[in-house]
This record gives sequence, structure tokens and C-alpha cells, in this order.
Amino acid sequence: MHTPDFDVVVVGLGAMGAATLYQLAKRGVRVAGIDRFAPPHDLGSSHGDTRITRQAVGEGAAYVPLAIRSQQIWRELEAELDVQLFEQCGVLVMTASTNPQRPAGARDFTDNSIELARRYGIEHQELDAAEIRRRFPQFAPLDDSARGYFEPGGGFVRPERCIDAQLTRARQLGATLITGQTVLELDAQDDGVHIISDGSRLFARQVIVSAGMWSAQLLGAPFDSLLQVCRQQLYWFRLDEPERYPARSPSFILHSADDVDACYGFPPIPGEGSVKIATEQYSASSQPDSLDRQPSSADAQRLLHKLIAPHIAGLAPELVKASVCAYTVTPDSGFIIDRHPRLANVTVVSACSGHGFKHSAAIGEALAQQHVDGCSEIDLSSFCLLYTSPSPRDS
Repeated sequence: MHTPDFDVVVVGLGAMGAATLYQLAKRGVRVAGIDRFAPPHDLGSSHGDTRITRQAVGEGAAYVPLAIRSQQIWRELEAELDVQLFEQCGVLVMTASTNPQRPAGARDFTDNSIELARRYGIEHQELDAAEIRRRFPQFAPLDDSARGYFEPGGGFVRPERCIDAQLTRARQLGATLITGQTVLELDAQDDGVHIISDGSRLFARQVIVSAGMWSAQLLGAPFDSLLQVCRQQLYWFRLDEPERYPARSPSFILHSADDVDACYGFPPIPGEGSVKIATEQYSASSQPDSLDRQPSSADAQRLLHKLIAPHIAGLAPELVKASVCAYTVTPDSGFIIDRHPRLANVTVVSACSGHGFKHSAAIGEALAQQHVDGCSEIDLSSFCLLYTSPSPRDS
């Protein structure tokens, strides 16, 4: 039986895989993408209606060019397909209260965002508590010592729409899409890789693995000891006082003093009558094939009482809906984008540690540039394995 032959096969078609498939197809590469489900879906990491995008990325300077370029790519896709992907409503990053004992020179997530905005010339405003409350009355309960960073160029993207748009364009440009098949093994040889799934066998000169929380079991060492799957919960609280939310309300990230606790959220989507808010946890690990997909109402109430009620107004305790997703996390909470150290002709694009979607469109473009041109316009060297500590995560 003939084995289909490709220049590149992309394994996993979520945020990173869809972007990479599209950008390779755009450059005329003979490419196929394969996924165990039919993306976009709600069984991995790239769902939940909305994802924050911002340019001054508090996680570090290496991410800033990726965030900026990704926003440009989404605008290009919007024009090509007449679909809305990026809502530029602004992003408000806040420190809910400032510890009076904070050492001089200490920096938190808000400080990091401000510093990067200054360095890269990103339009922004630095706000005190009074100004936050005046402009955004939903944050009326904030402490007088609160501080904020507002970036008008940020906002949110629609993850399912972004994935669908890129897969649609990839298909239009000649890419082969294979869905509903699970890749079981990568048989790497000097001249290429045999991709063995539960429904077919493919051959490619290069393979790019962007399989999210299923990456470790497919890739083996060292990824099976580096990648941790962390279950996350997303909650949509009923909007009780819509007058507190101006028409152009921003997406937001709220950190407690010294970054001990945090949550993030979005403006109300017209017609939905709710506000999506979530937090993050990294202490408990999960297995991808036995992930608990039932959201906890008790955890929702803990989030409400600990972080929402003291800082955010206008929401009722009732949930309109809830969902579960998973982060695939590295020990340093960064990305891994690098050649597999043991499998020839295999590139790994995972994990993205819960903050990858805003960068995904540009990462796909950079990977396609590396394949076609030998180098990428945006430097990805900060995300190689060399910089990923093998020690267990301690947070």
C-alpha cells in the first residue's frame, strides 16, 4: 500500500499546529496536518471563547515581538476571510494592592509590563487606583494602593475562530488535513520520519509536533520528565450590574500583592449576560487521557470570595457556564521550540505553559520561515531546550 509522502507533517492542530500548517501551506510547502480530534474542539488547551492578547508581555521580552506580529497576522486573516478574530478593547493589568513592606526595587507583573512597554515603545497608560475606578467602574472595590497598566492595543482573540480560520486557509492553499486519528509513534530515520497513527501511515521529511498535553507521551525523553499537565477551570459569572461595564471594557489581569494570587477576565460579550473569569493552578498534575472535565462549583465560589468580590463589582455568584482546559507547563513556565534531541527531523513546539495563544500565529510563521528560508525573522532561540531546566516546578 502506498504511503502518502509530504515535505512536512504537523502533529496536533490547536493554536500552534493550525498556525504552522497555514504558514507552511502559504509558502507552497507540501504539508499535512493530523489531529486526534476535529479542531477546533474543547478537549485540549485552545478553547474557551476568548484569549487575552497584549503586546507588553509581562512574562518576558522574548515574547513581545511574537505578540505584536500575531496581532498583525490575525488582522490579515480577518481581511482575507471576512471574520472577526481580534477585539481590540484594551488590556488592564493591575496589582490589587501594594504591600507597604515591599523592598525598594522589587518588581511585580505590573512593573514588568510597564518596563517592557517603555522599552518597546508600546502605547500605554500607568494608572493609580482612583483613575482605574473612574475609568472602569467594575473595579470600584480596589484598594487605594492598587496600581494599573492599561494597553489600548491589547484585547482578546477568539481561539476557536482563529484555529478555524487558519485551517480553512491552509486547506484552500493545498494542505492535507487528517482528523480523528491519533499518532501513536514517530519512527525517525535519517531521510525523514514515518508517522504511524491508528488510522494511517504517513512519511515526511520533517515533522513538527504541537500536540499540547499529549506531547510527552508521544515524544518520550526528555519531554516526559519536563512537561506537566495542569488542569484549569474557566467560569462565566452572571452579569448583575451591566451599567458598571462601559461599552469598551478591557480584558484584565489582576494580581494580588507580591503576585501571590491572580485571576484574569474579559469584558461581557454582547448578548451573553456574563463575564468570564479564571485563575491558574500549577500544584496538581493531571494525565491527558483521564483529565477531569467536570468544573467544580466549589472552586468557583472560592475564586469569587477570594479574588472577585474584593476587587470586581457587578457580578452575581451564579454561574452561567463553566469549562475545563489544560496547560502543558515547563519547569520555568516558558516555551519549548526546538529540535528533538533524539529523534532526527522532528521539531517540538510544546509546551506553551498557558500563555501561548497570543503568540501562536507568529510562531507558526517563524517555523515556516525556518523550514523554507533556513531562518526566521523573529528569534526563537530563547525557547530552546538549553534554557529549560529539568528540575521539577516549585510553584
